[in-house]
Amino acid sequence: MKNILITGVSGYIGTSLAKALLADGHASTVVGTDLRNPSVHDDRLIFYRHDVRDHMDRIMANHAIDTVVHAAYILPPLHDTDLMESINVDGTRNVLAASARAGVEHLLVTSSATAYGFHPDNPIPLTENDPLRGNTDFTYAKNKREIECIIGRFAEAHLQMGVTVLRPCFVVGPHMNNPLADHLKKPLVVLPKETMPLQFVHETDLTRIILHCLAGRATGIFNIAGSGTLTVAELVAMMGNRPVWVPSRLLYPLNHLAWTMRLHGLTRFPSPALGLFRYSWVADPQKFIRQTGFAYRYDSRQAFADFARQAR
Repeated sequence: MKNILITGVSGYIGTSLAKALLADGHASTVVGTDLRNPSVHDDRLIFYRHDVRDHMDRIMANHAIDTVVHAAYILPPLHDTDLMESINVDGTRNVLAASARAGVEHLLVTSSATAYGFHPDNPIPLTENDPLRGNTDFTYAKNKREIECIIGRFAEAHLQMGVTVLRPCFVVGPHMNNPLADHLKKPLVVLPKETMPLQFVHETDLTRIILHCLAGRATGIFNIAGSGTLTVAELVAMMGNRPVWVPSRLLYPLNHLAWTMRLHGLTRFPSPALGLFRYSWVADPQKFIRQTGFAYRYDSRQAFADFARQAR
């Protein structure tokens, strides 16, 4: 049994993981930190309202933390990119340093396939050996790339600690709530005319994968994705909505204007994020399957269909 700390316990992944750990008795102690109160109402969850950039030594020492899941991350784009980068990058540095001082045995970080970046020359599929090229003009992707570089150096300097980095593609399911979900829920979905297929992993599968890694101390870097892809047109159709195709040369400046003016009813992301629709970044999940024997319950289509049913 483990004493587990989850940073970002009130977020999408943190909430799902905390529920699973408490339900199945995977841990002796489950501690969570976040700036928002968790939606998990269970007296066994020990919660601290805590900024991920602040000192964590006392929390770790008080509960003899031996396992850390770092899931704290700002996903919805902020206009204040300095704040977003401070929480994402400096927060990660702080968690790593605290984990080292506490003698943590296993550190698992939820990264993202977005660290590969949206590029027209991306290999199909992307493997863990392909370079990380998270787009400099898209803070989320840029930070994921930077954080993985930081973690790589940390792992080399702390060989006694097991380090796991998961790179999931889009995580979907009944509880999905992010700018992509909001955009696809619109009756008229404005999209770039040029698009590529997307892949998805179900929230349940991702939670099962994290538990699998914690139980078996699976370490290393792994792409996480359900098999298959869906076209953007299929996504919109499954939501019961209609696409509005706009040439990128027009959509980018229009979206930029709406984002700059904070017209969040029109857009909740800056124009560089439109690259996720335009350029393929399909990740190969076979390394994790080969090394761990894990079996996904959902492919990409089934995972998105489960979200679409709930959204409708």
